[in-house]
Amino acid sequence: MVAGAETVVTMLPKGAHVLSVWGELITSAKAGTLLIDCSTIDVASARKAHELAAGANCLSLDAPVSGGTGGASAGTLTFMAGGSDDAFARAKPVLEAMGKKIVHCGGNGAGQAAKICNNMILGISMIGVCEAFALGEKLGLTHQALFDVASTSSGQCWSINTYCPVPGPVPTSPANNDYKPGFAAALMLKDLKLAQEAALAAGAATPLGAEAAQLFDLFDKQGHGGRDFSAIIEMLRG
Repeated sequence: MVAGAETVVTMLPKGAHVLSVWGELITSAKAGTLLIDCSTIDVASARKAHELAAGANCLSLDAPVSGGTGGASAGTLTFMAGGSDDAFARAKPVLEAMGKKIVHCGGNGAGQAAKICNNMILGISMIGVCEAFALGEKLGLTHQALFDVASTSSGQCWSINTYCPVPGPVPTSPANNDYKPGFAAALMLKDLKLAQEAALAAGAATPLGAEAAQLFDLFDKQGHGGRDFSAIIEMLRG
């Protein structure tokens, strides 16, 4: 199948899986084949995958996604891409069939770097939103009242406006479906761990990212890794 393909797209759980699969792909792919990996993995593994492709005279792109299952089914994902200009130009029409926003972030591994930073923001912001709603409950605020204020003022963010972690204000959020993912807490934990590994390697200070990783690790160890990551509000309520 790969031998006759002009473009091959992979999406796998970890960097080791990508390197294993790409190691096999390049033995069958013809020179000039475009290899696109849409996994969320560590930057070092992504760069090794690019090296494998280059060794087989194939073009390559790391292009992780954001938007969750809703964005996937609606074709509105955001793709953040890393690779050469030639690879991006070849890949863009393919990615546009699956996504709404396609961003060339830079050279090899840049897509993964952008994804790690983006999801660290998401993990931190969701915890902040959950803490605020949990506090609002104890102070006698209704979910709708807090949402109506925060979603239109300085507290607004994706975790409130699109993915509100309590049932009611945003009918399409997983909170209205018993926190079925969506984006599983175990996947958020994976991305936060990748961010911490990258921060350690780069010498970057990410104290809130580290705290978010610890909280999601605790939530996962309590047996909730398969639930949507916004369900962490239940743990934060105590």
